[in-house]
Amino acid sequence: MSTQGTIKRYTLIIQKTSGPYHPTFKEILDHLEDQGFNISPRTLQRDIDQIRNEFQIEINYNRLRNTYSISEEDGMPTETLVRFLEVLGTAELFSESLKEGNDLLNFVSFEDQGNLKGIEFLKTIIAAVRNKRKIEVNHVNFESGKRTLYIISPYLLKEYQSRWYVFGTINNTNTFRTFGLDRIESLKIMKESFKPIKDLDPKSFFEDVVGLVYSDYDTEEVVLKVSAVQAKYLKALPLHKSQYVVSENETESHIRFIIKPNFEFMQRILMMAERATIIKPKWFADEIKQVLKQTLKNYIK
Repeated sequence: MSTQGTIKRYTLIIQKTSGPYHPTFKEILDHLEDQGFNISPRTLQRDIDQIRNEFQIEINYNRLRNTYSISEEDGMPTETLVRFLEVLGTAELFSESLKEGNDLLNFVSFEDQGNLKGIEFLKTIIAAVRNKRKIEVNHVNFESGKRTLYIISPYLLKEYQSRWYVFGTINNTNTFRTFGLDRIESLKIMKESFKPIKDLDPKSFFEDVVGLVYSDYDTEEVVLKVSAVQAKYLKALPLHKSQYVVSENETESHIRFIIKPNFEFMQRILMMAERATIIKPKWFADEIKQVLKQTLKNYIK
């Protein structure tokens, strides 16, 4: 079977065993068969072993109940791993399609190639994060055009809207910053290492936000009223993991978030135009009103 098929099986096994219901071995086999994978028990056991060995995800077996389950405390968060496997599967799909013929690109449209700017630094940054080595970065500020040399202790690589960012402390301080790789002109690993802040999870900075601005506001309840059509888009592609439909009818839905309503979240709300209204908090609704008033002034001459 192709690598793409194996990756898809891994994804299905992880999703099946990471939910609140813990399936038996046969139920996992049946689930795979329902999805078009008719494999032997031996192959399934080998898949479970490979998931454990390659991704440090322990699929635990309960002898008393004869069931299987995943605890995220045992390794990589399953949502992150599933996303990673989806990326691998897509790459493998294109690779296999290209082998079948060189006309693949006639049928596929990608976003502007500018999105790829800076990805040549990914491998270097991953090595620096893994080995706890500082990096020297020449960074360009888009607004001012100013070039600044930073010494960064990198903690995390973060993807957002098809672009990559490095997150870490700067210039031997405990001040955290996020840098877009597309704004980096040069980068090199330094010989100097750094000691990460004890018990700090860098991903926690972005838990309660949309995008990259992680410290401007307090976490609070935000309620959004959207049209029935817009609600379908939000259900298909949630703005944040805390998104929850409070109520809905044929014309509108009320959707709740537990979030820091930062600039990037506001931008996403404004993109929905007349199909979305902030119900609470009032201060956030007032900020959006001011933005819309200023926008209207820009069109009145």
